[in-house]
Amino acid sequence: MTAATTEFDTTIAISDEERATRLTTAGEAWNERLAASAKNGQLTFSASGTARGSVSSVITAGRHTFTVDEPTPLAGDDAAPNPVEYALGALISCQVVVYRLYAQNLGLTIDELDVSAEGDLDVRGLFGADETVRPGFSSVRVSVNIAGPDSNEDYQKLQETVDAHCPVFDIFTNPTPIDVTVTKTN
Repeated sequence: MTAATTEFDTTIAISDEERATRLTTAGEAWNERLAASAKNGQLTFSASGTARGSVSSVITAGRHTFTVDEPTPLAGDDAAPNPVEYALGALISCQVVVYRLYAQNLGLTIDELDVSAEGDLDVRGLFGADETVRPGFSSVRVSVNIAGPDSNEDYQKLQETVDAHCPVFDIFTNPTPIDVTVTKTN
């Protein structure tokens, strides 16, 4: 793999120039839509899931389908990542998107970008063993390794910009209202 071409799949490769063109074109198109009406910025995403196996789910999101499971100690078959691993993956992938977007907008170069995340979860909250323990992550740590010719200060400013604009980072750091409806079907 060279600095000019990034391969993320054996069948898909994109050059730095093509990435820059896609980011610029998308940014310009969204700026035009938003200038026409703020309502154009309102998007709704959806996913659906069906229970399978012991505790796994088959999730459909847009044109994509994936499996979510649990490891054996949590009653699963360990056939796929678990929900909190997918949540960390969502955070990582959103960070990658927003780093690329804002690096392009700010005229910064990213030669390499690797992001990892880990979260601490106390299962006492999940299993109801202690109602004072939250069932979700008590903390999350994100590590961003970035290589490029720009200054450390430039990349630190980029990180601040990314964290201020990353949708999944926002979901992790701010309460989001959720409305749940349960319907008995038979």
